[in-house]
Amino acid sequence: MREFLNDMLSTIFFVALYMTIGDIYIATGAAIAIGVAQIGYQKARGRGVDLMQWMSLGLVIVFGSATLYLHDPRFMMVKPSIIHFAIAFVMLRKGWIGRYLPPIASANLTARMIDGWGYAWAALMFGLGVTNIVIALTMSPVVWGYFIAFGAMGAKLALFGLQYWVFRATVVRRLSVAAARGVAAE
Repeated sequence: MREFLNDMLSTIFFVALYMTIGDIYIATGAAIAIGVAQIGYQKARGRGVDLMQWMSLGLVIVFGSATLYLHDPRFMMVKPSIIHFAIAFVMLRKGWIGRYLPPIASANLTARMIDGWGYAWAALMFGLGVTNIVIALTMSPVVWGYFIAFGAMGAKLALFGLQYWVFRATVVRRLSVAAARGVAAE
């Protein structure tokens, strides 16, 4: 989640600033500046810049510039959809979620369960991307801001919480069964 928040920092800042001051153009300019500053900070610290960060910067510059030039906030509002779609396609790869799991979970969850949750994440990201486009093209920037700030983030947190609960319950159950078998065998 931390990496995703980092990738979405300029969008989050854009939404917060827009909702605070109500000026789509100042918020867009600030979002572009934040995106450039993020990459500059990473480079100055000698850290590599992830492909997703470069893509996010490119999108914020292209869509932000279109917003400023054409005086149409929908360009900036559609940007998160492209990121959600890109992430969804990456999440269609089998086993992607495994690298984020602690060893105890990896050892006690089936590949089928892990892959199933990976596909659930891909479906959520795709659904959020489509929903974002619909809201961006049919509703006000204020409604869109609430969707990005609370709806999209809330959906991700809800799926994360549900996944955590299911994974934890499964691991605990399997460890309890294994412990009971070990006691019974002695």
